[in-house]
Amino acid sequence: MIDVLVSGAAGRMGSLSVETIAAQDDLRLVALVDPKMGAVASVAPAFSSVVEALAETDPQAALEFSVPSAVFANTRALLEAGVATVVGATGLTDDQVTALSAIAEARRTGLIIVPNFALGAVLLMQFARQAARYYHAAEIIEMHGAGKIDAPSGTSLRTARLMALASPDAAPAASAVQPARGTVADGVHIHSVRLPGMVAHQEVLFGGEDELLTLRHDSLSRRSFMSGVLLAMRRATEVTGTVIGLENFLD
Repeated sequence: MIDVLVSGAAGRMGSLSVETIAAQDDLRLVALVDPKMGAVASVAPAFSSVVEALAETDPQAALEFSVPSAVFANTRALLEAGVATVVGATGLTDDQVTALSAIAEARRTGLIIVPNFALGAVLLMQFARQAARYYHAAEIIEMHGAGKIDAPSGTSLRTARLMALASPDAAPAASAVQPARGTVADGVHIHSVRLPGMVAHQEVLFGGEDELLTLRHDSLSRRSFMSGVLLAMRRATEVTGTVIGLENFLD
């Protein structure tokens, strides 16, 4: 049995994660953290901050789904307390990831950073990495609901990074906004769409001589992320140091 804390428990992803974790036989909710806690508080003790929760409970693993402005401080507090932490929230900079990784290593605690919990999206990233070895022209189109704050998405940035690492002649470039061409990340153009009615969708288009290869994944509801959430939570306490991406746990 793994005792779990969920941060951002009143949010859309957090509340669904709470419902999903509560239904498992091998995971036990011991703390829910969110300044806006509501009805979900009935399944475990509720707290307004991670610091308060750590003072009253002793979780073994944590799921961090808070807002971008809070994710770094929350994750740092959890790692410093020796709590294996799965980060699903966006907003961490490269420097912050480096700082958190140092804490995880020093505490010999697991830090799992997950750009996307949908297993199909994880597979798409792996397929894109493989294809990048053979195609030198590619662009990414990522589409999310109008309420998604960050653009480009963490998934598209992770995809671009994997493609750049796989391409033998890729020259990673710093992000720079270009009119009508989206953002360039690791040498790959990313186009972001934010519209009502969408959940999470990504296409990677590879262009070659007289051919086009298109890879696409669609999450039709947030429940598509729950299999990945459970996978990460069950592996979190087995990890020492930092792991980025669920692909590291796929057989």
